[in-house]
Amino acid sequence: MALTMNDVERFEASRPRLEAIAYRLLGSASEAEDAVQETFLRWQGADVGRVEVPEAWLTKVLTNLCLNQLTSARARRETYVGQWLPEPLLAGDPMLGPADTAEQRESVSYAVLVLLERLAPNERAVYVLREAFDCPHREIAEILDLSEAASQQILHRARKHIAEGRARTEIDEAAARRIVEEFLAAATSGRTEPLVRLLTQDVVSVGDGGGKIPARAKAFEGALAVAKFLRGLFRPAEVKRALIGGRPGMYATTANGEPAVVAVVDGRVVGVMCLQVTPEGIVAVRNQVNPDKLGRATRRWAAADHGEPLFVAL
Repeated sequence: MALTMNDVERFEASRPRLEAIAYRLLGSASEAEDAVQETFLRWQGADVGRVEVPEAWLTKVLTNLCLNQLTSARARRETYVGQWLPEPLLAGDPMLGPADTAEQRESVSYAVLVLLERLAPNERAVYVLREAFDCPHREIAEILDLSEAASQQILHRARKHIAEGRARTEIDEAAARRIVEEFLAAATSGRTEPLVRLLTQDVVSVGDGGGKIPARAKAFEGALAVAKFLRGLFRPAEVKRALIGGRPGMYATTANGEPAVVAVVDGRVVGVMCLQVTPEGIVAVRNQVNPDKLGRATRRWAAADHGEPLFVAL
C-alpha cells in the first residue's frame, strides 16, 4: 500500500530521533543513516493504518535492525585493520540527539561510545533506550522481546560495565576550547614535558586509520609514552602531508561533547582527536583519521564558519 503524504510526514518527524538512536547503537553515522533508511522501507511496506503508535513501531523495527547489524559488525571488526573507534560527530550535529540531561549527554560522549563496544548487543540497546531516550522498561521489553525484569537486570549490568571504565567530567564549550588551546601549545612545543603535565599517569592514546591512514595497532600507554608519540605526531614531515593531501590547519571544537582537535586540509576534515578529560588531567586521546569515518564531519564543517586555525602544520 502506497504511503500517504501524512504517513511520510509522520516518519520524517521521527527521523532525527531514529538517527540518534541508531548512531548510539552502531557508533557509525553512515551505518545509522542506512539503518534509518531501511526502517523507512519497512514503514513503506507495512499496513501503517493499523499501527497504533508509530513511534514505538519505528523504534522497534530500527532497534532490531541495529541489533542484527551489531552481531555482524563484531565479526567484521575481528578483521578490521588496527584499532576500531566510533565515528565522531562535531558540535551541533543533530545526530547527537537529546542533550537535556547529564545521562543523555554522557550516552553519546566519545568515551562512552567506546565503552559501549564492550557490551553485548542487548545490553547496548537497553542502555541506550533507557539512559538516552528515557524509554520505560515496559516499552524496552516489548522492543527486545524480554520481560520487564530482564530489561531492568540488563540495564543494571550495562551501567556497571560503563561505570567501571568511565572517567568523565562535563566540559562546556568555552572550557573545551581552553583545553584544546593548551593541549596544542604543548603538543607543538617540540618538548615532552609540557604534554606530560597535561596527562594523567595512566593516560592511553588510540588511533583509528582503518588501514587507509597509518595508525599504530596497539595503544600507547602512560604519560611519557603518549607525550613522545604526540610530540612526533605534531612534528612537521613531508610524508605526513603527502598522506593527507596538504598542510592541516588545527582547530578547537567539541566532538561528542568532548574537547577535540579537528585537522582540516582544504575544507576536508582529515582527523578528529578527542580528549577525554578528568579533574586530574587528560586520561585518553582518541584520534580518528580513517577517511571513511570523516565524511559527515567534513559536511558539518563546511556548513559553518570556524575562523582561523589555532595552528597550521609546516
